[in-house]
Order: sequence, then structure tokens, then C-alpha cells
Amino acid sequence: MCLIVFAWDVHPKYKLILAANRDEFYHRPTAPLGYWEDQPEILGGRDLEAGGSWMAVNTKGKFAAVTNYRDLKNIKKDATSRGEIPTNFLTQEISPMAYLEGIDSKASDYNGFNALIGDQKELLHYSNYENIIKAIQPGIYGLSNALLDTPWPKVKRAKEKFSNIIHNDWTTSELIKMMEDDTLAQDAQLPDTGVPFDLEKGLSPMCIRMENYGTRCTTVITMDRVGQINFTERSFPVGERKDHTIAYSIQL
Repeated sequence: MCLIVFAWDVHPKYKLILAANRDEFYHRPTAPLGYWEDQPEILGGRDLEAGGSWMAVNTKGKFAAVTNYRDLKNIKKDATSRGEIPTNFLTQEISPMAYLEGIDSKASDYNGFNALIGDQKELLHYSNYENIIKAIQPGIYGLSNALLDTPWPKVKRAKEKFSNIIHNDWTTSELIKMMEDDTLAQDAQLPDTGVPFDLEKGLSPMCIRMENYGTRCTTVITMDRVGQINFTERSFPVGERKDHTIAYSIQL
């Protein structure tokens, strides 16, 4: 997952409103949105290569997501899969804070990552490039492949568009369409993450469309204040662009 924009505790109806794009190599095997057969309490897409997920929820109202931190010079080939970070949280009876305290103790096992971990009461952010557990305060945030709210062009653009939409009457379809913005950043605005210029440029839009790599799916999640979760996913880049939505009430 490479771009997440979300509102936490700012909307009169929703505790959480989130829109996200997952970017990945097109050939990496992936299961679409659904309840997992071996762990039926989890709802989300699934990486079929390593077995984890980039973003998922569970039937008790817990939420978890992870993005990679872009640092190609410090990739460990034997690192633990970052996709287990959301999965393990969703299958344990543990608070977001306690879970991230455990992750902090073994943060070096993973390549660079950001994690968003939460439930109905709190949402936390942690990165092993910062090693600080942060409680998310009410507001609108953006997260890509650097630290939370790092002002990359795609993050700034997504937050502005997202804010304009959710402060009016809006639909899930509007948020999905918003995330399909493939505008390239201007050269002078590109971050310097250590990759070649052409690659930096290709990675700069909210929605990435490169030859072998790009946005594989768009996700919209809402959690309202009475315990209803709506999870919508649109998959790319092959096949019919059809939205798949699953809605349920949190099991207490």
C-alpha cells in the first residue's frame, strides 16, 4: 500500500473515513477483498505470496494497514514480511498500543514500514524509521512511503481533494474516482528518495500507471459512530473495474 488519506474523528457520522491505493508489481499474486477462509474474522485483500495483507479489518472493529518506507539502499533480503503486521494485530486480543509496543521491540526484523493500527476508540501510527508510537489526533492525514504527513506532492494533492469531498455530501464512488488521479508531479516538486529520476517521476502520481508496476486496487473504508463498517475495493489493472463492497456491524 503506497498512498493512504484518512480523516479520524472529524466527521459527525464517521469515526474513520479512509481512501487508499495499493501499489505493487502486477505479477504479484493477490486475492481480492473478502473474508479469509483460514481466518474468517479478517476482511480484506490478501498477498498470496507472503500470506499477509496491506490493509484489513476484523469483525470486532479493529483496523490495520501498512505501507513500505522507500529506502532501496537498505533492503534486507531476509527480512520478515511487513504484511504480517496488520494480520497479527487483527488475530490477537490486544490493544493497539500494546501491539505496537511489541512491534517496536522487533522493528529491525522488517524492512522500512509505516503502520496504522486502531480500533473504535483509538488510532496509532508507528514507523521503524522514527520508532515513536503516535496517537492520531482528530484531523485529516496523508501517508505514503515516507513518514506520516510528509508533504510529497501526491500526499498534499490527496489530502486537499479528500478534504474538499468529505466536507460536503459525498459518496464512496467519489472517493474512488479521486484516487484515480494520475497527474504527474512537476519536476521541481519531486522528492529525492534515492531512485532514478524517471522512476521518481513515475511514482509521483496518486494513481501509478507504469509498465510492470502500479496501483493494483483502490480501497475506501468507513467506520461510523454506531459500529457499522463499510469496506469497498476496486481492483486494477486487468479485468472489469467493478466495485466490491462488504458492510457489517461490529461484533462486540
